[in-house]
Amino acid sequence: MPLADFPLLRAARREPTDFTPVWLMRQAGRYLPEYRAMRERFGFLELCKNSDAAATVTVQPVDRLGVDAAILFADILLVLEPMGVGVEFAEREGPVIRRPVRSREDVRRLAPVDPLEATPFVFETVKIVRRALDGRVPLIGFAGAPFTVASYLIEGGASREYLETKLLMYREPDAWHALLGMLAGVTAKYLNGQIAAGAQAVQLFDSWVGVLSPDDYREFVLPHSRALIRALTPGAPVIHFGTGTAALLPLMKDAGGDVIGLDWRVNLDEAWARLGEDVAVQGNLDPAALLSTPARFGPRVRAILDRARGRPGHVFNLGHGVLPQTPVDHVIALVDMVHELSKR
Repeated sequence: MPLADFPLLRAARREPTDFTPVWLMRQAGRYLPEYRAMRERFGFLELCKNSDAAATVTVQPVDRLGVDAAILFADILLVLEPMGVGVEFAEREGPVIRRPVRSREDVRRLAPVDPLEATPFVFETVKIVRRALDGRVPLIGFAGAPFTVASYLIEGGASREYLETKLLMYREPDAWHALLGMLAGVTAKYLNGQIAAGAQAVQLFDSWVGVLSPDDYREFVLPHSRALIRALTPGAPVIHFGTGTAALLPLMKDAGGDVIGLDWRVNLDEAWARLGEDVAVQGNLDPAALLSTPARFGPRVRAILDRARGRPGHVFNLGHGVLPQTPVDHVIALVDMVHELSKR
């Protein structure tokens, strides 16, 4: 299929499609037996750095689920590891930063990073995946947005309140902007490397930005996300995603992106109306719905598609990643439902 005709890429450009394309965040994850088997052989960071293994993990869900895109297997914190902050991926703990950045001096001490030199394994994975997919579906590359990556860097890991992050933001705004400006530059180069290697679309994950007020987003985040997105190579659609962002959606659109990701806390039609029809949307089934049964979550899938009303520019996805407890058969049923119910 010619590149321009992939349903996902057509939807990202708000062009008509024969059905609503669907892919899933964390579609390569612990709910898949194939992935668990790979994790028995490789630690998480080891798996990310082994391009052949990471490519296998990327392609497996395409074969198993029938989704309309592959999403690169990697992690948003890979760009931090070369900065000397002590990135570790502890089993059942998630990512841990052993040397958090919490002051102007800490920001100044960060080692400069060129992702093209520091993470060559990511770009090699992209190349291998493109060959393995052989034109069946497009490949989505991804990176963490400056705020979300900074929050890990400052908190030392995941957080509920993000107090250390906000303290740096409020107390030392110059250091904050220096940090986010640096991360925006590194991330733009990282994503452009993925695009050059063969990624046909990219997603920017601002997973934790929903902890901010609109005013704080406008002052402390928007300029950096906008600079990053504007620095990306033209031609590859950009999906701009966050969670808890109901109050931030128009600002996220201002920051940029061809597609705005919606979590499950908003009605798709109401959010799209606020954004305007000059942008595509992605979402937005609650991942927990897949823990019930197809008979139970089927009406929710139909309701989301009904809210989209078949308008060009809808990419179906969950409101966040597939949960580890999700039965594989339920995920397959979801993909089949979206394709069947959305046939034009």
